[in-house]
Amino acid sequence: MKKDIHPKYYPEAKIICACGNVITTGSTKPEMKVEVCSACHPFYTGKKRLVDSAGRLDRFKKRFEKSAEIKAGIAKKLASKEKKRKTKLVITKKVSKKKTAKKVAETKTTKKK
Repeated sequence: MKKDIHPKYYPEAKIICACGNVITTGSTKPEMKVEVCSACHPFYTGKKRLVDSAGRLDRFKKRFEKSAEIKAGIAKKLASKEKKRKTKLVITKKVSKKKTAKKVAETKTTKKK
């Protein structure tokens, strides 16, 4: 083996479970923490125990709420832009009514020639 390319090996590494069970094994990490081990897993123990899977659901709900907030913010911005655009169009129409009436009259007279 080449020197200085391999990680340090710990022959007495500990795996600590949430239930309190400690397993000693060899690993490249000195200590690991796990949620479920063979001493508390329902498959191995035969006990019906609810494993906490609420973490995934909570994370999904948070992401969904954030995306809904972002979509609401975008819709609000678009609505305000649309409102501004409509008010600008209304103002330009009010100002240009007389001019358009004159242009229409002029175009009618020029077409007759």
